[in-house]
Amino acid sequence: MSIRLVAPELRSALDNIPSLAPSAEALCAMREASRQMLEMSPPPICLDVNVAEREVSAQAGHAVRVLIYTPAGTAGPLPAFLHIHGGGYIVGMPEMNDERNRRLARDLDCVVVSVDYRLAPEVSHPGALEDCYAVLKWMHDCASEISIDAGRIAIGGESAGGGLAAVLALYARNKGEVAVCFQLLIYPMLDDRTGGSADRGEMAGEFVWTPELNQFGWQSLIGDGEQKHVPHAAAARATDLAGLPATYIAVGALDLFVEE
Repeated sequence: MSIRLVAPELRSALDNIPSLAPSAEALCAMREASRQMLEMSPPPICLDVNVAEREVSAQAGHAVRVLIYTPAGTAGPLPAFLHIHGGGYIVGMPEMNDERNRRLARDLDCVVVSVDYRLAPEVSHPGALEDCYAVLKWMHDCASEISIDAGRIAIGGESAGGGLAAVLALYARNKGEVAVCFQLLIYPMLDDRTGGSADRGEMAGEFVWTPELNQFGWQSLIGDGEQKHVPHAAAARATDLAGLPATYIAVGALDLFVEE
């Protein structure tokens, strides 16, 4: 059992994470659990950051909600970080990372913009990517409105957010409208083929995000068959990595995504 490799102070937390078989019913339970965890979260400690909520117009005509974190008492223009939350493409919201984004804005003296992209399966690919790009383009074109330096915009996220950031970098490079200066990919969800066979590390994916859940998340986003090969869906399928920004990737040794 790889439980011996989990830090002792974290082992008890694993008991509070339900084991769910991927299904529409399980998805409802996962979203409800996320909502309840958010409601039970303690109030933020890092209060020396101003938080604003705005809506950004997307090309399809809908509005994309964002949370904007700006260090109090600082004059712009500041560097900016577009944060994309995790959740396997099927759950999650910007508020999950509220305290972390507050600290990031304060410690790095930057503006953090966290995007509430549309989730699968209600909205399939490329809906989430288009939402993220709409916010990235808005940050660049309307930089003066939120006191950011349009030449210093980084992107990143964790899990599905890291995967979206990776395809967003490819998408932005190909469109040539916004130059991204850096990617921060935290255990990014990069490859729709992960979990599709038994050919993986012996202990990878045993806890929390399993191969079965991973396949469910990808299927919810891109479906089956030829849809898996549409452009900018899974970053690991990209064949041309030229012209991408500097990138930092972090992943745990027991994480399902370690081999990606």
